[in-house]
Amino acid sequence: MYKIIGADGREYGPVTADQLRQWIREGRANGQTNVQVEGETTWKPLSSVPELSADAANLGAPPMTPATGAQAPSLPTTKTCGMAVAGLVMGILSLIQCCSFIFGILGVTFSSIGLSQIKKQPAELMGKGLAIAGLITSIAGLAINIVLIIVYKAAILAALAGCR
Repeated sequence: MYKIIGADGREYGPVTADQLRQWIREGRANGQTNVQVEGETTWKPLSSVPELSADAANLGAPPMTPATGAQAPSLPTTKTCGMAVAGLVMGILSLIQCCSFIFGILGVTFSSIGLSQIKKQPAELMGKGLAIAGLITSIAGLAINIVLIIVYKAAILAALAGCR
């Protein structure tokens, strides 16, 4: 097992020799990439590791960044689903009584779209908890508004009946 220091200065690994060879073939590591072999405490250039130096030498050096002389392995990136965030914000706003019915409808809509997007792209998008929280707060806001509308109508009808 090996660890490497990427061009961004971050440590990657532990990874197997096969994974490291793949990174070399993909141009994400080269002979000048700093490597730490499992069980050792020192970092050394990949070209000085006997079992990997031939792999690094055969492919030539990939483009390097000036910071550390090595190219960082690209890791999968995830981002938070914007619709999930919007759904949560609308759900919170739906609990406030000004225009809350509109915010509740928007919150349910955005949260549902967010959940759908996250389900379709689970490796790229995160935020399922945000979308669920948005859905719950939006539905709660809508329920509160419906109850308040019924109470207001009953109060108005009772006041009108008392005036006769």
